[in-house]
Amino acid sequence: MSSTRQDRIAATIGAEAVRATGDGRLIVTPTSTEAMAGVLGLAHDEQWQVAIEGGGSWRVDAPPADLTLSTRGLDDRLGIEHTDESVTAPAGVSLDLLRHTLRDEHGWVALDPPGRTDRTVGSVLATATAGPLRAGFGPVRDQVLAMTIATGDGRVVRLARDEGSPTVTPAMRLHLGGFGGFGVITEATLRVRPLPDADLTWVALGSRDRLSAAARGLGEHRIAAAAAELISPALASEPDWLLAVRLMGSRDEVLQEGQRLSRVAHLHWHELPPERRVLLWNGSSRGISSVPVTFRLGVLPEGIDEAIDAVVSLLGEGMLSAGALAGSIRWSGHTTAEQLRAVRNQFAAREVPLTLERASWALRRTVGHFGAYREGIGGPIDRLRERHDPRHIFVTGITGEATS
Repeated sequence: MSSTRQDRIAATIGAEAVRATGDGRLIVTPTSTEAMAGVLGLAHDEQWQVAIEGGGSWRVDAPPADLTLSTRGLDDRLGIEHTDESVTAPAGVSLDLLRHTLRDEHGWVALDPPGRTDRTVGSVLATATAGPLRAGFGPVRDQVLAMTIATGDGRVVRLARDEGSPTVTPAMRLHLGGFGGFGVITEATLRVRPLPDADLTWVALGSRDRLSAAARGLGEHRIAAAAAELISPALASEPDWLLAVRLMGSRDEVLQEGQRLSRVAHLHWHELPPERRVLLWNGSSRGISSVPVTFRLGVLPEGIDEAIDAVVSLLGEGMLSAGALAGSIRWSGHTTAEQLRAVRNQFAAREVPLTLERASWALRRTVGHFGAYREGIGGPIDRLRERHDPRHIFVTGITGEATS
């Protein structure tokens, strides 16, 4: 059967785009949106089960499926097109490559997701994994201007913001953070910003309570921070909790905010040299990949302290970071399905969504990425899936098996 399946896929998009692994899996690597849609249309007709894979650096393991559809083939650097205000890139292009391409033109994209720097554009958008820069520039969806999707029945759908709109459309929002349950993102147009003249990071060590109080002061005095994170000792590789504040902009603006920072929050601040700054932000992001489970909680800034207490009481500190100004908590570590359900249920009572960003397939399948509903989307997930994947060919742990 697998040989026949391989032959049929090869006849659709070429023999070089499909291979069988030693463990019997079929890996399919289309090199265009049309080829991706062609494979999905064939899978829809034959009711094959399809697992979606990006660059492979974020996932823990692959779910069982008739074939694994990879976006690695959508990585042509020549496919990157940019202007002063936007960049269009294939979904298989790594963020690292995109950053280097834009840096040559004095531009950048405000995406700093957790994980390795070779994570792909498609992976970041499909999981909506925002990093600390969400404090100054908004969540992942705020960086997206347009997208191209290949659906579960083989259609190509091009989505874009309404003219003049500051927000994405509901259809775009569905795919941003949809974990591949509604289609494969094959291309995206992102907002480009000019490189700042200055980029400085100030840090302070101390007890969590003291740093949390200082962080509240930053919000009350409207410190214009690009990022402000409260980071646990394990994630910061420090003996105590760390409060890190990143300031970006013109040199005068950054210096002025740095002076305000020291007046507003009475802590022992020190400015990180460039190499330490890179190590802090990139190193803490990469560190998350060393453990098997990562989830985020959509907590508002005023609820951060109480939420951290609840998470720590159930799971321990782990590798935890909290947005001091923008809210949201990310926890990484080792845990079980039962413990994750306990955390989700406790926060559901407060109307705080828990999104499982990264875990083994067994855990994703049991617990689900976001339960029956997810942050930012109204309406039951199953009903939405029917429109985009009517035969449910995508193997995805969106809602999980258990709800109790």
